[in-house]
Amino acid sequence: MSRLELDSRTSKGEAPKAPKARKPRRARTSVFWLAMPLLVIAALVFVLPVTGLLPEEGQDLTRTRQPPAFLSGGTWEHPLGTDKRGQDVLTELVTSGRLTIMIGLVGALVAIGPGVLIGLLAGYFRGWVDKVISILIDAQLALPFILIALAIISNRGSSLPVLFLVLALTGWAACARVTRATTLAVRERQFILGLRAVGASEARIVFRHVLPNLAGTIVALGTLQVGTAILVESALSFLGLGVVPPKASWGSMLASGQDELSQAWWIAFFPGLAITVLVLLVNLLGDALLTHHDPRKRRR
Repeated sequence: MSRLELDSRTSKGEAPKAPKARKPRRARTSVFWLAMPLLVIAALVFVLPVTGLLPEEGQDLTRTRQPPAFLSGGTWEHPLGTDKRGQDVLTELVTSGRLTIMIGLVGALVAIGPGVLIGLLAGYFRGWVDKVISILIDAQLALPFILIALAIISNRGSSLPVLFLVLALTGWAACARVTRATTLAVRERQFILGLRAVGASEARIVFRHVLPNLAGTIVALGTLQVGTAILVESALSFLGLGVVPPKASWGSMLASGQDELSQAWWIAFFPGLAITVLVLLVNLLGDALLTHHDPRKRRR
């Protein structure tokens, strides 16, 4: 509204209209454009194997270490080449991507579930509860995750349930620390103080009012934890402690190609590139979702 219009309305006794609040279109646009490539990747790894468009699976020792189609000696029969056992790299990359994505999603859930609950209790009740939980968080973060993984896997063996246990034990502390800090700020807001004044129960305040106000933080933690779970699994598989045959993930593909870098670099390059792109997109999406849910971070 111009100054002339404002003066004219004031002289007529009309109240000036408040400017309309701008909607966070940039945040929504960022979320959309970051979610689209992730949906495309998920569609490729889950739908493409059932279409019959991929080269056949299985070993063929007569076609070992064939280069990708864009290199000299490569053919479009195997667009990304073959590995040391004669398996098609593209087919293995797509089929193993399903397990990688599942590990990321389940690994994030098993870490963020207890982490958010523990951090919520520590931040809201404070006192001795906060002190005990803070000591446990500091103790867990002081231990390198590889030592925890070695201790558990050497005792229980390599399997998916054991891997998820490792992801839960190594991921909950970081989630709990961030949730605790956010809860400390939320519990001092006026509406929480008002609920206490009218006699609302602690459980109702925590789960009906405090927890929903942590939605943006939980979403950001969840997306970041997906990338962390994928990186942890890749590191463990690289050391021979993660996914074991006959199952395969991008981390195990990367591990199997580490000895072939001088002769067939594409065996390790493409799964490494897939891990990098997926983790980068997930982390960027988490930041965009946090911006969308937190009004203080929205750009005007």
